[in-house]
Amino acid sequence: MKLARLISKPLVTALVCALVVGSVSPVFAQATATTATTAPTKMANIVIVATGGTIAGTGATSTTTVGYTAAKVGVERLIEAVPELKKVANVRGEQVFQVASENMTDELWLKLGKRVNQLLAQSDVDGIVITHGTDTLEETAYFLDLVVKSSKPVVLVGAMRPSTAISADGPINLYNATILAASPAAVGKGVMVALNDQINAGRDVTKLNTSTIDTFRTPDLGFLGYLQDNKAHFYRAPIRKHTVATEFDISNLDVLPKVDIVYGYSNATRVPVDAFVAAGAKGIIHAGVGDGSVHKNVMPALTDARKQGVIIVRSSRVGSGIIARNGEANDDELDFVVSDSLNPQKARILLMLGLTKTNDTKELQRMFRTY
Repeated sequence: MKLARLISKPLVTALVCALVVGSVSPVFAQATATTATTAPTKMANIVIVATGGTIAGTGATSTTTVGYTAAKVGVERLIEAVPELKKVANVRGEQVFQVASENMTDELWLKLGKRVNQLLAQSDVDGIVITHGTDTLEETAYFLDLVVKSSKPVVLVGAMRPSTAISADGPINLYNATILAASPAAVGKGVMVALNDQINAGRDVTKLNTSTIDTFRTPDLGFLGYLQDNKAHFYRAPIRKHTVATEFDISNLDVLPKVDIVYGYSNATRVPVDAFVAAGAKGIIHAGVGDGSVHKNVMPALTDARKQGVIIVRSSRVGSGIIARNGEANDDELDFVVSDSLNPQKARILLMLGLTKTNDTKELQRMFRTY
């Protein structure tokens, strides 16, 4: 009795708990420990598709940031230069072609688009990063945004300084682009562009500066998000239809319809329009002044071209804003198309793809309102 009084209730409780724990079967104990352990996160499988550009460029010295030679470094060396890539994804490289992007062609676009679709169709590929020169990167991004047939992330990346420069921006851009392509949050966002810690939509982005690293911007609409702390942070999503939601299929195309751009300026003449028509253009994008205005010397050439079956699209050299239909020209009467908010170089891409489907201007105008 004296011993029982000396033993406190807390002590009794502790002894009972110890006996219960000691009697638990080893199997149950092992299962409990396994459940408590966090399973390792499976890394995404990312293919880095290389096409050339400044990111693969070399300079004569470490301070050469202009006058360098683009498209010299192969994809394996690009990957080796960023060993941290192995910590964020399972990466492998593929060199599709090696060009300075000012030399991009429709044929190379078709080759790239087909290969990207082939890769994305594989179950062991979760996303793609495409290294590209910055000069025409926005055009390639929009082309792929219209022809890629997968919701898996596709990210274009480049650099404003060659790989040999002291302050080369290529490695961090490639690292961030891989993080973005591996992010579940990037699924279904269309083709994206990742440079300077910023995420832009392939449809809307454009290059605005000749040499600074923050050159890629989206006028009016802004970034999709940012890359920070090894994560992709999104603040908006693309609204216009893209990738799997488009009507375009390049799988059986070997050539795209010829579409050219005529620039508007004071004292302009009809000479370039006539030259392009004579050379076989199927469509002409007129990069007009202001709201797509056409010089009085040029309008007769455009109307003549339309009568010959050439599709005319009014765009603007301004760089932002929407072209008002029947605003600066009677588009209904002239049977012209307006480019909506697309700049001239992107309007050219949509018209080329549109012409693979139809020559009807009403249908083509619908496409410009849709994509």
